[in-house]
Amino acid sequence: MTPTPTGPPRPTPTGPVPARSTGKPASPPDGGKDHGRIADDGTIYVQLPDGTERSVGQWAAGDPAAGLAHFRRRYQDLLVELDLTTTRLRNGQATPDQAVAVVERMKAALTEPAFVGDIAALTAQVDALAELVGVRRVELTEAKEQARSEALARRAAIADEAEKLANSEQWKVTGQRFRELLDEWKALPRFDKSEEQKQWDRFKAARSTFDRARKQFFAKLDEQRADAVVVKDQLIQRAQALSNSTDWGPTSRAYRDLMAEWKAAPRAARDQEERLWQAFRAAQDVFFDARSKVFSAKDDEERENLKAKQDILDQIDKLFPVKDPQATRRSLSALMEKWDSIGFVPRDAKAGLERKLRAAERKLRDSEQAEWKRTDPAARALAESTTKTFRSSVEKIEADLAKATEAGDQSAIAKAQASLESTQALLDAAEAALAEYSDD
Repeated sequence: MTPTPTGPPRPTPTGPVPARSTGKPASPPDGGKDHGRIADDGTIYVQLPDGTERSVGQWAAGDPAAGLAHFRRRYQDLLVELDLTTTRLRNGQATPDQAVAVVERMKAALTEPAFVGDIAALTAQVDALAELVGVRRVELTEAKEQARSEALARRAAIADEAEKLANSEQWKVTGQRFRELLDEWKALPRFDKSEEQKQWDRFKAARSTFDRARKQFFAKLDEQRADAVVVKDQLIQRAQALSNSTDWGPTSRAYRDLMAEWKAAPRAARDQEERLWQAFRAAQDVFFDARSKVFSAKDDEERENLKAKQDILDQIDKLFPVKDPQATRRSLSALMEKWDSIGFVPRDAKAGLERKLRAAERKLRDSEQAEWKRTDPAARALAESTTKTFRSSVEKIEADLAKATEAGDQSAIAKAQASLESTQALLDAAEAALAEYSDD
């Protein structure tokens, strides 16, 4: 079977012993590199930094080299644990307290060594780890203080923002922002309870102000929505009462007024608002659908009337130019009676039709006046008398001009010529007026 160490060192020797030569050592020399040996009786010794030896255990049986190797592995295990702890402490995977526990355990191992190895080197590494623990404690303290300062500053900033949002009326957006701020507050590290409480009180007060205002707003909104249902139900009833009316004009205006009242009324909840609107709209649709059918039939009738009146205008155009005003008047009167018997035409065409009809009436009236003037005996006699008078005046002036010419009286000649020119113009006008009474 494989020999194993027996456990703790035997009572003898009990402490460090001077290095001694046995003449024939049980373990091979290591050229000064080996820090321990095994005696003939199986006792394992480690060399201390001052050159003395200390027993660290007993190898009961088996190969002495294997026993010495076993105690050397114990030393290597200590080094591995020491290196691993140092690395973990540096990269933050181990806390200073965990490293201190390792340091204490290492110091205990150095006080009562049960290994073979370089004690001085191991002691130096343990001291280095202990020193690193102190450095890390300072670093962690500084980091903690910085984290504390940053966390407190952030809490103060959260409280500041909350106070700015306290009076906001953007209920949805601001409510979501308060929830985000609260989540961030909870995620921040805790350090100084009293200072944090001050900022929390600010944040809580601001959030309470906002929540209270929001509750009041929506409570009032609920009241308004309830009122809206009552008001709009009444409008629906009024709209339904009008839905079967055939008094198209006044009822259309009444519906327009109802729509204005609807728009001015408060809004109900979304689902109720939609239900109310559909009922209100349905009542209007009954009336306006009926009106549309009537107006559509009326439009068809008005288009037929328009065509009929356009045909009459075409017949009136054929009455001109007027040859016999009396006959034309009779024809126009008959067409006018027919015109008046035709009903309404489309509103946009009415003005144009009336304008054309009035123009035809004016043309006929002008023709009648011209005919009356042409056939009036008194007017003809006056025209003839006026013409005769101006003709006599012209003959007399011509005679005077001849005498002045014969006498060579230049002054009389000039006066006669001027008088003749103006009187001749009057005669020409009188003859033209007289020509209008000609039967030709």
